[in-house]
Amino acid sequence: MPAQLPSTEINPALMALVGRPRSVLDVGCAAGIHSLFGRRSGARVTGIEGNPELAEQASRLLDEVHQLDPEDAGAVAAALGERRFDLILMPDILERSRDPAAVVRRFAPYLAPEGRLIASARSSQAWPVRLHMARASIGYRTAEGTPPRLLARDELARFVSDAGLEVLEIEHTPMLLKALRGVLKDRDLLSFKAGEQAPTGFRDWSPYQAYLSLIRPLETKLAESVGELMIFQNVVVGRRRPEPGPLSLTVGMLTMDEEESIARMIDEIHRRARDAKLLIVDSSLKDKTPIIAERMGARVLRQLPPRGHGPAMELLMSEASKESEALVYLDCDFTYPPEMIPVIRRILESGVDVVNAARIREKPAAMPLPNYLANKTFAVCAQLLNGVPVADLHSGMRGYRSSVTRAFNFDGEGDALPIDTLLWPARSGYRVVEVPIDYQDRVGTSKLRKVAGTVWTFIRLGKTLAVGSRAGGRYEVWPDAEGPEP
Repeated sequence: MPAQLPSTEINPALMALVGRPRSVLDVGCAAGIHSLFGRRSGARVTGIEGNPELAEQASRLLDEVHQLDPEDAGAVAAALGERRFDLILMPDILERSRDPAAVVRRFAPYLAPEGRLIASARSSQAWPVRLHMARASIGYRTAEGTPPRLLARDELARFVSDAGLEVLEIEHTPMLLKALRGVLKDRDLLSFKAGEQAPTGFRDWSPYQAYLSLIRPLETKLAESVGELMIFQNVVVGRRRPEPGPLSLTVGMLTMDEEESIARMIDEIHRRARDAKLLIVDSSLKDKTPIIAERMGARVLRQLPPRGHGPAMELLMSEASKESEALVYLDCDFTYPPEMIPVIRRILESGVDVVNAARIREKPAAMPLPNYLANKTFAVCAQLLNGVPVADLHSGMRGYRSSVTRAFNFDGEGDALPIDTLLWPARSGYRVVEVPIDYQDRVGTSKLRKVAGTVWTFIRLGKTLAVGSRAGGRYEVWPDAEGPEP
């Protein structure tokens, strides 16, 4: 490791926002540590870095690195041409820029449709700055060792909005325990991860990992409640706003022993959305469900041995986002009406990000009373804990723009993943709407794991507190069940 490397401490607030993009442009990538997270999720990552030493290090980690000044418009245009990216990262580059607003404006056009830009900068309002105690030992320096250009939260957000992007959310690095950095030394804590060629900050230090898991979420929420005085760094997420218009569609289902209903359901889907691709994740060898589905034109992915609903749903959403601009999924047992597929599609095509098809605004005749009461209880808890006025937290019929499913790194392990895939977008600035549907009698038997599902529901509701903003949720009820005009 070179003797004079700048600090490479990872920014957890920025990393939590990367998601699973297909392509990443990292502007001011330094040694490539931040965009490496996108590469691990399968993205192709292009870096831009002005420092020759850092650019050489980044080239060992990323797919492509251009050693050039990000403020040199001609060099940027020559290097990138007509390329577009799902995600543009700007980790602290604005602090070192002569004209940070111009830098954001220069790179925003390189976003793909509905692509996101994530920019971070140290706050000019933090208490060490206000008290003239902004020492280098607690993070107030640039890669060159000079004082950074500090930015207020509103100033950073304005750079993003003035570039023509919609500001989705603003996350933070707290300035509480951060002040203790002065007693630690980077050279003692920087470490290499197996197979990597660059130092990765505190990532391998066990006490730091415990801090990230147990203390940081509470520290962040406390800092937010106090205001910018206790915020070290702001992270702003902007995106190219969705344009109304046609979307290519995948209709997805999770199946397990659905031989009784699969053929009839596929016929219904073909009738409602002839141009849609059909994607099925099957988790059984006991019947002919996957054989029938493939014979009728569906693409079938096998989850064997079965790992449960969460991993199957994670796989379905990930694969659908690779082949279509939108996903509508529903259960295969006819409890959810396939005639709502074109309605949900039209709502998505109007510019909405997520559609939740709600069964239980009133009690459905086909739903047992204990199930109804449990679902109502879950919905009330979601409203109280997370500030999202959802009526049906566990609906098995939803619609998603693929840009939204790529924006999050959903963890499918365990049950109740539909909570994350609904509440996270709502709390992160995406437009989520609810449309009422009829709940019908089931064909076949239920595979619901009631005890495990209940436990995981409350686990995921608790974890969602660390995502987005309770006050920032965008969740609305669609005025009718018909959607916009075809």
